[in-house]
Amino acid sequence: MIDADNQPGQIYWHAGQNGQLSELVTLSERLFSLNVPFSVISVQSDVKLGLGGSIYLDDNIDNDNSYQHLAFVPKQTIQALGNKQFCQDYNIKYPYMTGAMANGIASVELVEAIAKADMLASFGAAGLSLVEVEKAIQRLQAAIPDKSFCFNLIHSPNEKGHEDAIVDLYLRYGIDLVEASAYMKLTLPVVRYRVKGIHKDIQGNIIVPNRIIAKASRVELASKWFSPPPEKLLKELLAQGAITNEEAELAKKIPMAQDLTVEADSGGHTDNRPAITLLPTMLALRDQIQSQYNYTHELRVGAAGGIATPASALGAFAMGAAYIVTGTVNQACKESGSSDIVREMLANTGQADVTMAPAVDMFEMGVKLQVLKRGSMFAMRGNKLYNLYKKYSSIDEIPSVDRANLEKTIFKMTLEDVWQKTHEFFSERDPVQVEKAKNDQKHKMALIFRWYLGLSSRWANAGVADRQVDYQVWCGPAMGAFNEWTRDTFLATTDRRDVVTVAINIMFGAAVLSRANSILKQGVELAGELIQYQPMQLDTIEKYLTE
Repeated sequence: MIDADNQPGQIYWHAGQNGQLSELVTLSERLFSLNVPFSVISVQSDVKLGLGGSIYLDDNIDNDNSYQHLAFVPKQTIQALGNKQFCQDYNIKYPYMTGAMANGIASVELVEAIAKADMLASFGAAGLSLVEVEKAIQRLQAAIPDKSFCFNLIHSPNEKGHEDAIVDLYLRYGIDLVEASAYMKLTLPVVRYRVKGIHKDIQGNIIVPNRIIAKASRVELASKWFSPPPEKLLKELLAQGAITNEEAELAKKIPMAQDLTVEADSGGHTDNRPAITLLPTMLALRDQIQSQYNYTHELRVGAAGGIATPASALGAFAMGAAYIVTGTVNQACKESGSSDIVREMLANTGQADVTMAPAVDMFEMGVKLQVLKRGSMFAMRGNKLYNLYKKYSSIDEIPSVDRANLEKTIFKMTLEDVWQKTHEFFSERDPVQVEKAKNDQKHKMALIFRWYLGLSSRWANAGVADRQVDYQVWCGPAMGAFNEWTRDTFLATTDRRDVVTVAINIMFGAAVLSRANSILKQGVELAGELIQYQPMQLDTIEKYLTE
């Protein structure tokens, strides 16, 4: 119950000549107009809204023209949700990034659309050949030469030569921003990428041409990204002639990555950590390392994993995230490199429809990633392959009954035929793997099993109908949250989901909810339906942003 009686020493709102009163039912409209401040006031025990007017503290009030002031809602820009310097450094409008999804799911079309909307996107280079990545670079550099975008650089412990070749490609084409993911330790290729080209300008400032936005979910790895490159790796690169003495010395004064994305419970590679505990820990680590090294440019922490609605985005920003990164939700958009079949599967996903399955790039190490389980048997079959790999030392040791089952239900061909195809693939991509398999039967078995794990994602992307039961679809619980938020709206259907509309709605909605929360924090209780945000068309949002 709100006491509408004017009391001495309280704050009052006075309409004056330009003030306007409106009913509480117009609250949503007022919240949407981010550039227009307003007041929440009490008029004869009713809560109303006041636009314009004056706010003052006065014991001598005019009861006919003044009303008790309950809350003030200031202007709210979308940019102010996160870190302004992050936006300036990458020449973007909003602190919003779409993360890399491997095998080109984060496609050229997706990256181009987000970049043209002045946000940041990362191309999903992992899992692609050098030729495919090079074509993507050429297309994006031709299509958006003046826009910011980045390419994924993924840790490839089983294909070290490929990781090194990707870095060569990025350096040759001047790709000056990468999103580093799935790293369990720093490697020579990623350090070489960061260090190459470091120099001082005429004022003596250290110029670092190649920037890294790193993903991490563990403190021990995050501390390595926030620290200068390891001395041991710098010495190795020097000995190889890969970097100069000047580059090695200057590298000791910079972090491996100025920006670190805290990866919580996401699709794909994840440790399933809860963001609400992980993000504050990483923010504290940032402060500790910034104080230790006193870097010229302050370290920043962003948030990823579980972000697909305005409320989750606002939660990340409220905890201190400099920027947010979305993933699975973009795979469900029409610009993604996935198929229409997968988009429909994702549109019907609930928060519990996910599980863990072996990762093709780190299969032998037992690393798992989060995938969609509804409508697919990939997780079950992938885990079966890993269990066989752990139990036996070679293909020949697998019992004939199990082998026959593998050939019939999973591979749909003999294991000899699978090996022939695998041999051809690695002979071109990474011949070292073929040589190793000649003398190591367990490694040969791993490569055969990885044939299924690798192609299952490509079948999903291509929409191969007779392989739908084997689709590997990287997916986190955020997809279910997005579907719940968009139910019964225009974004409920896959043909209406585009990455820019999704991105702007998440960010605009977060700004709207931020304003609503400011009212609640000032002690005004409001009915839940008054402070909900449902997706809007872009032209409608633009109208509110220009008021």
